[in-house]
Amino acid sequence: MTRRILPEIADWTAQRAAFRWSLPDRFNIAERCCDSWAAREPDRVALTHLDADLSRRDWSYGALKTASDRFACALRDRGVGRGDRVAILLAQGPETLIAHFAAYKLGAVALPLFTLFRADALAYRLKDSGAAVVIADPDKADEVATLRPDLPDLRHVFVRGTGGSLQAAIDGVDPNGFEPVKTRPDDPATIIYTSGTTGDPKGVLHAHRFLPGHLPSIEVSHPSMPDPGAVCWTPADWAWIGGLMDLAMPCLYYGARLVSHRMRKFNPETAYRVIADEGVTCLFMPPTALKLMRGKPVPEELPIASISSGGESLGADLLDWVETALKAPITEVYGQTECNLVLNAVPGRMSAPPGSIGLPVPGHDVQIQRADGAEASPGETGEIVVRKGTAAMFLRYWNKPEQTASKFRGEWLRTGDLGLRGDDGYFRFSSRDDDVITSAGYRIGPSEIEACLGAHPDVVMAGVVGVPDPLRTEAVKAFVVLRDGVVWSDELATALIDWVRARLSPHLAPRLIEPIDALPMTATGKILRRALREAP
Repeated sequence: MTRRILPEIADWTAQRAAFRWSLPDRFNIAERCCDSWAAREPDRVALTHLDADLSRRDWSYGALKTASDRFACALRDRGVGRGDRVAILLAQGPETLIAHFAAYKLGAVALPLFTLFRADALAYRLKDSGAAVVIADPDKADEVATLRPDLPDLRHVFVRGTGGSLQAAIDGVDPNGFEPVKTRPDDPATIIYTSGTTGDPKGVLHAHRFLPGHLPSIEVSHPSMPDPGAVCWTPADWAWIGGLMDLAMPCLYYGARLVSHRMRKFNPETAYRVIADEGVTCLFMPPTALKLMRGKPVPEELPIASISSGGESLGADLLDWVETALKAPITEVYGQTECNLVLNAVPGRMSAPPGSIGLPVPGHDVQIQRADGAEASPGETGEIVVRKGTAAMFLRYWNKPEQTASKFRGEWLRTGDLGLRGDDGYFRFSSRDDDVITSAGYRIGPSEIEACLGAHPDVVMAGVVGVPDPLRTEAVKAFVVLRDGVVWSDELATALIDWVRARLSPHLAPRLIEPIDALPMTATGKILRRALREAP
């Protein structure tokens, strides 16, 4: 059963020119990622779940269909229908997929939530979304219970686990005769909340079409995924668009085997074991995970065929390590929750220079624009914008019409990210607009400096911010996490500053540098630079 969405044309420019979005009148994520495979090959393995001790259990497409049909009936019996929000407060695992598919089959809206959220973060998202149902682990269900008096829309909480109400609900209904609702590509499917690095988190409402919207990038990043035998895994939580849509759902769409594992804190040794033991061929790995893996011995003969990564700049040094040590091509991808996977730097398909985030993916028009909306000249820094019309673009922010309107300038979605396009046509990411450092008349993005410092043999990773300076407006300050056994000294600080000065430019070299045990991170693994700026 072929499901490729791109024309098989080797030349990137020709492939982009030939591609047109063509979506059916009816489209539902659960049907494409579960039921259609269950009808064709019910015993085909869809998911391998690894427990904490890495003991494993396989789930077939037929088993996922039966369980999600049953849970859809249980939700329907409790009044859940089209448009209702179903909060999924679960880590990677079969119950997460069952909950997603059950919601989609009812025309409801899945609301994935990160299991490390605490009370305030959960309360805001559950109240803002008006969630009708929550599915949670026992400890999180207890936390939700304390919030219920302030959640008037919440009608029911299902608890995962042996003897929990989730399993009882699945076992307690007969799905015979159940028919999923028919949805259109533009019908709402999922709300994913932004990280909230500036202001309140915003609920990004996506339609069912955002699954095919991701597929052009997936097909060029992981060309082996639609083939028999492909095995996919990401340590990124499925509550975020990177984990859910940069790998998990596309993997099931193509009928590949997906691996799930509840990793509360990323462990590089465990990651290597999962990859080796399960024969993982396709990976989505956040940059932070790759940096941690770089510090540990790499097993021989890993089965990896392709890796994709995004969220922070990888840097030439990390890219070189991946291709040398892991012996796999790595595609650097760019996008955001509102419109994901729009630029790719694909090894073997393009001659992207070091530091580039590549070219627009087929189906996406991307520009660099000045503040007045005019397209920037080659080499000129401006805002990265994406034209309306791609299937990957969000519908709107939940309950925030003014912020939805301000996200667009005419036909273009404003990412809030700064970048430039070189004379060769390749895009480079500079920084978030609010991360720009203005120093002595220069506009400086932190990513390039962070990548340079991270390439130093004594540094694991770095975060760079601007701090007030009476002469320069701002001075560049770097926070560095040192490798085990490295002792901080004034001499090392000077060496790191000289390292940047020699490899980038004197005006990019930090004037201040400070060791730190760990960088503050968003839940998606991005450096929380605001917290660094506010550090005493």
